[in-house]
Amino acid sequence: MEIDVARVLGLVTRSVTNFEKDGKAASAVTLSRLYDTSVDDLWDAVTSKQRIPRWFLPVEGELQLGGRYQLKGNAGGTVTACTPPTHFAATWEFGGATTWIDVKLAAERGQARLTLEHTAIIGDHWEQFGPGAVGIGWDLGITGLEGYLATGTSVDHETAEAWMMSAEGKNFMAQSGEYWRMAHVACGVDPDAAKQRSDRTIAFYRGETPPDVAHPGTGS
Repeated sequence: MEIDVARVLGLVTRSVTNFEKDGKAASAVTLSRLYDTSVDDLWDAVTSKQRIPRWFLPVEGELQLGGRYQLKGNAGGTVTACTPPTHFAATWEFGGATTWIDVKLAAERGQARLTLEHTAIIGDHWEQFGPGAVGIGWDLGITGLEGYLATGTSVDHETAEAWMMSAEGKNFMAQSGEYWRMAHVACGVDPDAAKQRSDRTIAFYRGETPPDVAHPGTGS
């Protein structure tokens, strides 16, 4: 499994925004990138129960408005919006916490743009790990999506897991985490605080975290 880490990470636009949700401080992590396919095909790839496992994880449930879904060994939730082929949203329930995802698709220059926003209420978890906790996971996911769309070959999950612990995989985590650190600073966070959070998250994804440090991921 070979990935041009600098290329795939460089194709993504990342941002972090802070706002209020339901009267509480919240933050949204946003990723956006183009894929060399049509909007209809991209929509099918990210919403079909048959195709999602080919690049992400096996999924069960009803992938329709109001339906409940569950990703194997990962997050579950409720589909809260669904307007084919351009928009869907859902709750993202993992580890006893609820966050929210919002996905938009649009045609652009003969390609299809995917924009994914993942919102969370700011709490201890965010203060400890920052945006990379979900950002690195989504960078991995949308990289897998590119490989699947380009080749039609399903991701082999055992190979992917082994790659994540390889030197190339660890380099991916480090570079992704650095991108998210920069996005965090760009939204107005103190640079030293952003680096501390990023360092913790990168270390965890690279398998280098001491056992007393909490898990940074929220299911992405």
